[in-house]
Amino acid sequence: MVPGHLKGRDLLRIDDWSAAELRTVLGLAAQLKAKQRARAPHPLLAGRAIGLVFEKPSTRTRVSFAVGIAQLGAVAVPLSSGELQLGRGETIRDTGIVLSRYLDALMVRTFSQAWLDELAEHASIPIVNGLTDEHHPCQALADALTITERFGGLEGVRVAYIGDGNNVCHSLVAACALLGADVVVAAPAGYEPDGEVVRTARVAAAGAGGSVELVGDPREAARGADVLYTDVWTSMGQDDERERRLRAFAGFRIDESLLALASERAVVMHDLPAHYGEEVTESVLHGPRSAAWDQAENRLHAQKALLALIVP
Repeated sequence: MVPGHLKGRDLLRIDDWSAAELRTVLGLAAQLKAKQRARAPHPLLAGRAIGLVFEKPSTRTRVSFAVGIAQLGAVAVPLSSGELQLGRGETIRDTGIVLSRYLDALMVRTFSQAWLDELAEHASIPIVNGLTDEHHPCQALADALTITERFGGLEGVRVAYIGDGNNVCHSLVAACALLGADVVVAAPAGYEPDGEVVRTARVAAAGAGGSVELVGDPREAARGADVLYTDVWTSMGQDDERERRLRAFAGFRIDESLLALASERAVVMHDLPAHYGEEVTESVLHGPRSAAWDQAENRLHAQKALLALIVP
């Protein structure tokens, strides 16, 4: 039986949710993963229609949502802004109102967090952030599920994020803080995570028995870590910064020497796609201590749990 107290909720940022609510998602995700492995049907959203708006390229988000919606018995309606009247001047407000009359929920993968927030303000159906330039909460749910599978939970786990303080970093730090992990971010000067994100996470961590730390040395972050996490150094829309970023992030690669500093039980995580030879080596990401492929699969299970909990 799926609890009903989260019906109608948006997921725009991880820290909009409480630790207990996140644990509800993770618990149901584990159950649905077991059902899927056993090929047991679980049409929890039969008869629903869920829209998927993509303004950015996608592999994992597109496929995991489409497959997950089908497994839940619902219908996925793929959309792009170019196919909507948004591209011809219809307001965000009117779009939100109209789509709410057709759909039971809407996932959006876009650029602007402010745009998504405005859409959610006017829509009467749950809105899910499939990625913006500032946050990636669905990825953080999959990350938390993966860490929980490996270590039994996040409490007391040392999570080292090494690289760009970007949207993935923001959501990971928020989730780790709420769930009691000790998270340390190693980023070059000028590429640290947003200060408000860090301040909010530190408050959450203090209440959950964890901590949030920023350092400039990736070796310091990696020492004794249980999780080494990285992301691409040049995200979508930053291609003109590529050469400057490659210079700034020199020395922040996760390779065998950095992994050797971590704990004996350490795993390597990456939200993918990977740029081998830049933020991570291929031998590490395909090596025995990589959790990246479980992490990618867990997008499916975490998102299915989220939808089952929030779609009325």
